[in-house]
Amino acid sequence: MNHAIKQNLFYITILILLASCGRTDPSLQKAPPPVAVNLYTVQEGSAVYYNLYPATVTALNQVDVRPQVAGYITGIFYKEGQHVNKGDKLYSIDQQQYRGAYEQAVANLAVAKANLVKAQQDADRYEELAKQDAIARQILDHALADLDAAKKTVDAANANVSAVETNLRYSTIYAPFTGTIGISNVKLGGAVLPGQTILNTISSDDPIAVDVAVDEKLIPRFAQLQDQKRTLSNDSTFTIILADQSRYPYPGNIYFMDRAVDPQTGTIKVRLLFPNPKKVLKVGMTCNLRVQNNTSAETLLIPYKCVVEQMGEFFVFVLGDSNKVTQRKIALGPRLLDKVVVRDGLKVNDRIVTDGVQKIRDGSVVQPGPASPGKKQDSLKTMASPDSSKRK
Repeated sequence: MNHAIKQNLFYITILILLASCGRTDPSLQKAPPPVAVNLYTVQEGSAVYYNLYPATVTALNQVDVRPQVAGYITGIFYKEGQHVNKGDKLYSIDQQQYRGAYEQAVANLAVAKANLVKAQQDADRYEELAKQDAIARQILDHALADLDAAKKTVDAANANVSAVETNLRYSTIYAPFTGTIGISNVKLGGAVLPGQTILNTISSDDPIAVDVAVDEKLIPRFAQLQDQKRTLSNDSTFTIILADQSRYPYPGNIYFMDRAVDPQTGTIKVRLLFPNPKKVLKVGMTCNLRVQNNTSAETLLIPYKCVVEQMGEFFVFVLGDSNKVTQRKIALGPRLLDKVVVRDGLKVNDRIVTDGVQKIRDGSVVQPGPASPGKKQDSLKTMASPDSSKRK
């Protein structure tokens, strides 16, 4: 038994010795090697960029063509989808009943005028006889009353002629303004009702309007753009990007801003006018309005890959003394290709980490590579959406 106890003590001693051999002095442990990073030297530059806003093409004038009299369609005088001018004949409605009523009204007017002539002659004759006391005063009074009634009958007949003539005229429908007409909703022989049946729709197409909803914070900027005088032939402040990502060749201008902000969305409608000579823009099209944002003041531009997002805030690592980096909060502007505008948080000649940002933290010691100098750019042109400062 003593032998077993001695054997156990021997094993315990060996384990203690092995454990003590594995311990090292913390002061003798090596620090992790510095992380190799690449740097970028912040410089100023001017930037020309574009904000994109979802937009919808709409017509300045658009009207549903409706009949004002009832009947059957007897003629269609246009080709669907064609350009029509104001006053062009579009439809005819069966005129038989309206023409008959008009001719009857004209005949009634003629009868009323003949009765008026007779009443006038009787009144004149009785007035002469009354001066000679040859007739009773009552006969003259009746003659004058008949004359007045005859005049009123003529007036009523004239009004009736105007009414039935209007119905006859309404049986032919003309284009109310110049524009493009759509697909007819009725065919030859179809019955129509006044004010109810929509025959077709006409919309103006040159110039054409583009509507966009902008945030209420941008009202001062758009008001300033509206007041600026510009030549449409060479201006690029307002352009359109079509659904196929091609750029519409004609620039536009602000037509008006709506009278009030929508309290539910916090946006206001802005309407712009664009030339449309080739009828490329169609009512109802969706596109993107591109608004040029040309800043005359110098601005800071840094590579977008330098930016680290944390809880909706943006940071970069700035190289300090002893090759230590400091995490610094910045305010971003629009993203421009592979760069982004910095509105606050950095200054010229700051050196920031571009590669290796995921391997370091605030206070880390790094091994910097050669700093890549930021080039001072005369113009950096690209497109940015209104919320392009948010990291995707």
